Amino acid sequence: MVMALFHPHTSPSAVSSSSASFYGSSLQQLRSRTIALNLRNSPSIPHRFTCTASWQELAGILIFSAIPFTAVKAIANSPFGESLQRQLEKKKNAAVAKSSKFKALAEQARKDSSWYGEKRPRWLGPLPYNYPKYLTGELPGDYGFDIAGLSEDPVAFRKYFNFEILHARWAMLASLGALVPEILDIFGAFHFTEPIWWRVGYSKLKGDTLDYLGIPGLHLAGSQGVIVIAICQAILMVGPEYARYCGIEALEPLGIYLPGDINYPGGVLFDPLNLSEDAAAFEELKVKEIKNGRLAMVAWLGFYSQAALTGKGPIQNLLEHVSDPFHNNFLSLLNSS
Repeated sequence: MVMALFHPHTSPSAVSSSSASFYGSSLQQLRSRTIALNLRNSPSIPHRFTCTASWQELAGILIFSAIPFTAVKAIANSPFGESLQRQLEKKKNAAVAKSSKFKALAEQARKDSSWYGEKRPRWLGPLPYNYPKYLTGELPGDYGFDIAGLSEDPVAFRKYFNFEILHARWAMLASLGALVPEILDIFGAFHFTEPIWWRVGYSKLKGDTLDYLGIPGLHLAGSQGVIVIAICQAILMVGPEYARYCGIEALEPLGIYLPGDINYPGGVLFDPLNLSEDAAAFEELKVKEIKNGRLAMVAWLGFYSQAALTGKGPIQNLLEHVSDPFHNNFLSLLNSS
């Protein structure tokens, strides 16, 4: 319409079409601005939030989200689904029977083992000591040590043991991650961009890209930021932790059953080498695991201290100490600082 005032030769049809286009676009802008304004004025919605999705897009998301559930429901109600359900039920019954047998054998193995019960070794050895009565040697690694009385409550005792075994496994895995790259780099097997364990995290905080095994271009998570790596790690851990805590029925929809308990689930996913087939050997492996896990947790205290005092990796500190133990030790570091 405005253009028609400046161009008198413009035809009426052109004016009409331009007016419709102008009013249509103006109306659309007015509607979007009104929605954005209402969202900004709402006390429950942040001021920076604006809704740009149309109702067609939202409807499409809802429809595509419902497709997998609808397909699963259709398969479950079909003859094939009923047959599959019967097969899974048979597998479940066999797994439950195997789980009961496994627990009975484990109980007998603990009674016959010298690492459990009253015959187990104690933390003071042959020295006389009034050990707590509530520590009966039922769990692996119970040496009667509880000077703070943290295990008087049976529920708390079980919870603390769950936490300990979980942190022990993390410490053992982390020790491998801290030691192996530095060993490979020092002896020339691979040359990493950053072989020192604590500098890897520092490099990621700076936004550096790290290559796996020092091979240029071989980086997946190594090219991502710390937040993305943390999110991926959380996603990868949700499945195993869910299955571990929920027990034998956690992976039932996949036809996989866990015969063990929270800390030792067993099954093809958590025991692929079938180490639990021999109940006596498996109970002894539990003791070895918690002993090595405790050693790994104490070792990490040393890793942290060495990194704070020397800024070097544990292998480099060890080599320097072996080469000159009288000048490269903890006391000399304290004197120099």
